[in-house]
Amino acid sequence: MDLSDIAHLRLHNQQISRTELSTPAEMVRWLGAAQSQDYAGAKWSLGLRLRPASDAGIDKAFNDGDILRTHVMRPTWHFVTPEDIRWMQALTAPRVHAVNASMGRQLGLDATLLVRSADIITRSLEGGCQLTRNELKSELERAGVPVTGGIDRSGQRLAYIVMWAELEGLICSGPRRGKQFTYMLLEERAPQAITMPRGEALAELVRRYFGSHGPATEADFSRWSGLTLADTRQGIEAVANEFHSEEVDGQMYWFANDALPPRDPSPTGYVFSIYDEYTIGYKDRSAIGEQDHGKVLQAMGNALQNVIIVDGRIVGTWRRTIQKTAVHAEFSLLRPLTGPEIEAVNAAAARYAKFLDLGLDAVYG
Repeated sequence: MDLSDIAHLRLHNQQISRTELSTPAEMVRWLGAAQSQDYAGAKWSLGLRLRPASDAGIDKAFNDGDILRTHVMRPTWHFVTPEDIRWMQALTAPRVHAVNASMGRQLGLDATLLVRSADIITRSLEGGCQLTRNELKSELERAGVPVTGGIDRSGQRLAYIVMWAELEGLICSGPRRGKQFTYMLLEERAPQAITMPRGEALAELVRRYFGSHGPATEADFSRWSGLTLADTRQGIEAVANEFHSEEVDGQMYWFANDALPPRDPSPTGYVFSIYDEYTIGYKDRSAIGEQDHGKVLQAMGNALQNVIIVDGRIVGTWRRTIQKTAVHAEFSLLRPLTGPEIEAVNAAAARYAKFLDLGLDAVYG
């Protein structure tokens, strides 16, 4: 196995080059969790793995509560399923709290204030209420909790209070109100959520990750989950008999496949959003060739961008502008593409436009 095989297997296992699942909830469960702070991009991350799929259909799944959006790892927002949210947060929240502790001290968020704030938020949401963040802010201020001003000059105090309540398993996403996100009580939004002992939860998260993201290393899982390498090794040990392992370039990769599946016809192109699991789900992105273009990507402003992938490897970045009747896509290439490769990229962009039910205006820079 080489880096090309690793990229090929990841496309396969992440359900990108093949699809066996039909709903957003099934896909999120397969991936374990899917990073979603860029909500529009996160919807496309699910959409390119589902056939057929539409932006409106994934919005509906979110609003119906089939998938939830909450802080669960590293810390950032992820899509998770209602069944998984409690055990997953219980497993990863202590590490996220530890990461947030320094900022919490800077913002004056001691344990007493956080518990008081969470109690106010909980009482405000009882009975199926759905409140936006600004509405939660009003409830906190009405109860005398200092949310803004003073040491919090960048408006982060409210964000960290709400994140703490999410990580404690008190609240999660509700349906959107127009373009605004709302919050609901977790026990009312996801009564089917299950719990499990920590060891079982760790093994299950490791199983989900290497099943869907493999081949991957223990460092990849540790970075993705936010858990320690010691936890990672414990989890791998618990499920090692379910997976294969192979050393490539001095690193041990874990994966579930008995054999390499057939490759897509070459060239095959994809346009990925900035936080797609194919790019963000690994510490080491050498399999997609990021190190080959590191200086160029950094010159563009960020080594993590919306990327263009051809045959598993990065060939460029892209920007999208949503217009009334079309998606305006600007492509910046990292190397010259052949005619067939350009056709593959255009087909990938057209699929994205179809997902949004819009036309496509593509420009190459």
